[in-house]
Amino acid sequence: MSFWNLSISGLGGFLEIARSGSSSRSRSRRFYFSGLGEESTGQFIIVQWPKVQDGDGGSGGTNEVQHVCLRLGLTDYRTFVGTNLSSLWEKFLVTSQDDSIRCRHTSSPLGNGAVIETSDKKIIVLRRSNNVGEFPGHYVFPGGHPEPTAVGIDYHQLENNVQTGELLNKKVTQEMFDSIICEVVEETGIPASSLSPPLFIGISRRELNVRPAMFFFVKCSHHSDDIPRLYSSAEDGFESTQLHTVSLDELKMMTSRMPGCHHGGYALYELMLQRLKNIKETSVSAKEDDT
Repeated sequence: MSFWNLSISGLGGFLEIARSGSSSRSRSRRFYFSGLGEESTGQFIIVQWPKVQDGDGGSGGTNEVQHVCLRLGLTDYRTFVGTNLSSLWEKFLVTSQDDSIRCRHTSSPLGNGAVIETSDKKIIVLRRSNNVGEFPGHYVFPGGHPEPTAVGIDYHQLENNVQTGELLNKKVTQEMFDSIICEVVEETGIPASSLSPPLFIGISRRELNVRPAMFFFVKCSHHSDDIPRLYSSAEDGFESTQLHTVSLDELKMMTSRMPGCHHGGYALYELMLQRLKNIKETSVSAKEDDT
């Protein structure tokens, strides 16, 4: 079993990329992305996501496009258990303010999670089974991880052909978005047709064993009353024991029982809401000034 790992540059703001294709994928071999902390030739993939500025902060206007850049390599479950999940995980860290250097000796598999909002503005939260390896019994957002095998990657490879490399980067980028929809469908039973294109809101790395997870905001067209029925037939329902649809205030109270990276996912969601509120207030103020 292998994973993708991660290091990040240029992270900030929110972005959206359209999904394409079916939500179903082969799960015969499970691979994970991992963030490479050291300089390693040919053993990472650089993925860039365009981010359209909303015009605040003097960024040069609404037409300016920036990028989030991820350096992704491969790792495996054995290395994850031997580094991040080891009781001596702190021994693997390097003293540095640079996150990629600090975590260069850890597996750091890249996870993902979705803050899903129902049609009546409730948020979906799962309670993990007591039989899972990580954080049994804790509350989490639906999610899992993107898979290298979904884009045909099952070993470290050096791609010298520029066009082939660009095509691979596009496939990896798309997998970041396709994978979270797949995880939501499998863990909640909500059909992909009922979910909006995922909006990337940021990456959270938990303090305990420094595992990173990327978070997305997804709207669901179903009312919260419909979700338990869908959850009862979820493909990966065995990974959790309960599904909750909660208000923002209830969600805030549940964060104390979340793994650090999911608590960070909640913080990213709060930042998104605050930014949307600021944009709305600025728009209203601009209209009032025009009148």
